[in-house]
Amino acid sequence: MILYPAIDIRGGRAVRLVQGDYDRETAYDADPVDAARRWAGEGAEFLHVVDLDGAKAGAPQNLEAVRRIAAAVDCPIQVGGGLREMASVDAVFEAGAARVVIGTAALRDPDFLSRALVDRGDRIVVSIDTRGGRVSLHGWTEVSDLSGVRMAEALASVGVERFLCTAIEVDGTMEGPAIDQLNEIADATSSQVMASGGVGELAHLERLAELGASNVEGVIVGRALYERKFTVAEALAALT
Repeated sequence: MILYPAIDIRGGRAVRLVQGDYDRETAYDADPVDAARRWAGEGAEFLHVVDLDGAKAGAPQNLEAVRRIAAAVDCPIQVGGGLREMASVDAVFEAGAARVVIGTAALRDPDFLSRALVDRGDRIVVSIDTRGGRVSLHGWTEVSDLSGVRMAEALASVGVERFLCTAIEVDGTMEGPAIDQLNEIADATSSQVMASGGVGELAHLERLAELGASNVEGVIVGRALYERKFTVAEALAALT
């Protein structure tokens, strides 16, 4: 299982939110490149970068930070936040991303998603962010009537090969991942799935590796790494 250390960028800094609440922010690195170098230096094989400003604005706001991160580390990065048109997707790839993560637009603009899949194939990740089992949109500020399971089924049928699943209720809490909810979504598709949210100790990673569905290929970890609950190397060992 792949470990994806998270670098969430807001106002130029590496931060973490609790349950997607922009008013519950903790800043960790004044320069997100410092976080990227730290995680890569500890052995990370892939980084997960989120442009929080872009998620709210509906277009990338931190492309220069993405460029600097991509140039600073040897491992690949995947980038999300505000990618709702092909020009934005292309700009993030040009900045050095190996993959991009599409959220709101995957549901609201099927033509855009279709073009992204045709142009970029398995380099497209679609995020399924849920609150109470229902999909949240627009930087987690809106809740739809669609379940995460139904979204996975529908988008897998049009060619999405990789999903990122976040249970917003546990995101940033370090109280443990929502494995049952994750597995419900993973079981609805043969596509690869990444888990996100709630990891706070090595036991959580061990449990995820043991109990996660067979197509859960990785886990995104943020706050626990920043607060040194464990190192990247320890996390990788727990996921083996």
